[in-house]
Amino acid sequence: MSGERHTEEVDVHLILRRDTSQGPEVLLSRRAGQVYAAGLWHLPSGRLDGPHEDVVTALVREAREETSVIIDPADVHAAVVVHHRSPGGFSRTGVFFDVRRWQGDARIAEPHLCDAMEWTRLDDLPAAMVAYCRAGLDAYQAGARLAIHFQMPGDRIAYDPDADRLRLVPDVGVPESADRPEAAVVEFAEQAVGRITEWTDTSWAREASRVWRVRGAQGGTWYVKIHQNDTFHSREVRGLRTWAATLGAAAPRLVACDEKLRAVVLTAVPGRPLHGAVLSPREERVAFRRIGALARRIHQASPPRPAPSGAGAAVAKADRHLAAAQPHLAAGDAEFVRGLVRQAEVLPPLEWVQTHGDFQLRNILLTDKADLSDAVDGAEGCVAVIDLERSEPGPAVRDLVRLSDAWSGRPDLYEAFLTGYGRALTGAEVARLVIDMALDSVSGIAYGSAHGDPELVERGRRTLARLRAEYRTPNSPTGETP
Repeated sequence: MSGERHTEEVDVHLILRRDTSQGPEVLLSRRAGQVYAAGLWHLPSGRLDGPHEDVVTALVREAREETSVIIDPADVHAAVVVHHRSPGGFSRTGVFFDVRRWQGDARIAEPHLCDAMEWTRLDDLPAAMVAYCRAGLDAYQAGARLAIHFQMPGDRIAYDPDADRLRLVPDVGVPESADRPEAAVVEFAEQAVGRITEWTDTSWAREASRVWRVRGAQGGTWYVKIHQNDTFHSREVRGLRTWAATLGAAAPRLVACDEKLRAVVLTAVPGRPLHGAVLSPREERVAFRRIGALARRIHQASPPRPAPSGAGAAVAKADRHLAAAQPHLAAGDAEFVRGLVRQAEVLPPLEWVQTHGDFQLRNILLTDKADLSDAVDGAEGCVAVIDLERSEPGPAVRDLVRLSDAWSGRPDLYEAFLTGYGRALTGAEVARLVIDMALDSVSGIAYGSAHGDPELVERGRRTLARLRAEYRTPNSPTGETP
């Protein structure tokens, strides 16, 4: 024994969490001013004021002081404890708390200590983040109760994946996690890949749809997915067995499926969703050329064929969706959409190809080996696609409906996509795209308003406003006056 009594600070960290259609998000603030780790992102946090203050009281106080939100102590839930040592050799114990109910809107309440505050997806945390805070969130997502994060002299204060010092301390006698699927699904998955030691729920915030990232006892990572209905299950299985197999590393592979359980085991595609990725304008253009090339490969996976009789734009549900979305529509939106529906009746049919069906940035990954620095125009690679449950034949523009939101206001990204795709859209395709975008927006507004998803509502309203500005008359897809 050295004779020196161990003493250290105790601090508290707020995981203020909300669930959205894009997945769970947490509130992060960027440190500023004369503080430790200025310029890096961190959870709202702080130290105990003294021996009179317990950790829950401290958390409630810090939340109010830093973000202005009011938290009832009864809504504070233990997440994980992290024993941390900084690169300078100073140790501390951090207690992380999960809070999902509060009052008020989060805002910057201490501008001298924080210059930015954002909601960030848990699966897309920023690179410029304090390593200690990132360790706590990684341990939290892994379901750990206790973790050690002892950095070494010379380590960066910012998170560095090449110097990740996080070590999870295993629990003893803890009941099976409620985040695991039912026993039959566990048995099915382990028959496919062997004993699984870790289940991490990575589901989108979407009713009856569940996805887990699993790790095997002998190494290896897979995804286990339970589809919310038979249609989604059959679409994804068919897509994985047919056109996705032609993409190689640019799509997951089907390891096993069970029709009765509506479950699949998939290989893990390395990378991160392009939604929320921070890229330079040049890197964005390169990425969109690659996305265009990927779309071409999907659409050319099987020979095109004539559209079936009556297979036009999905206008049958337009009136029902318009009625549900009406309180959230701007003046003139409903009339604009109805004009497009009338136009759909006279458009020539488009040939059908294989489509992904939900081709948007959250389902397109920038792979771990991506190189966006010296790319050749139209070259393939560096992007991959996941989530095939809406895959089915249809017109090629079906895959541009949700992707088009990503190039709104950025004609250079649209042109980059077309360069990778290898051709421009025909006039009939442009007209059909406008119609489908409007119908998808109304459907999204109706769904988002009914299920408490304001982001989906806002995206639909934004798309309708853009379409009305770009295409001034519903019967003129080019925007010209008839």
